[in-house]
Amino acid sequence: MKRVRVKICGITREADARAAVTAGADAIGFVFYADSPRHVDLDEALAISRSMPPFVARVALFLDAAAADVQAVIDRVRPSMLQFHGRETPEYCRAFDMPYIKTVPMGEADADPAAWAGAYPEAHGLLLDANRAGAAGGQGQRFEWHNDTALPDMPLVIAGGLDADNVGAAIRRFAPYAVDVSSGVESAPGVKDPERMHAFVDAVTRAG
Repeated sequence: MKRVRVKICGITREADARAAVTAGADAIGFVFYADSPRHVDLDEALAISRSMPPFVARVALFLDAAAADVQAVIDRVRPSMLQFHGRETPEYCRAFDMPYIKTVPMGEADADPAAWAGAYPEAHGLLLDANRAGAAGGQGQRFEWHNDTALPDMPLVIAGGLDADNVGAAIRRFAPYAVDVSSGVESAPGVKDPERMHAFVDAVTRAG
């Protein structure tokens, strides 16, 4: 049976990053979106990134950012992968010549992951989140897990309102490559709770 990977997003503190790794996270996420309570600047992200042990992926999340701002993060922080959460075009996403994930806004009534896979064939995966198009995630909201949703033949990352209590059901429904959690392992916005992170990773391990 394949192992479902875990990304813990919205990391803002070195202590939280270390606790995420101790809990068993495969990746951590930095939010470079100024309106998010989990936003980090270049210096903060760099310090956290440098504190990470080998083989932990560092994902940089953007929402309709200027290309120069994305490039600044690439040059300074050197993330493992980019995550585009807004209305970025395929041409924009590929311009940075880096692995990237594209978010599918499952909060839209006509959201079609298969169509997004066709539009972004160079994406390394699609992240299904509960947001509407152009809106930020991390709100702790689930999207409707319809059994008739057509899923593409592309690595899927499931996000949106996940926690230790429901992530097992999400894994059974979608058989994803990975799951992505932020608010579901927090004690306050941007502050991760070590016990909740452990519980989440344990629930993923049991289900996956």
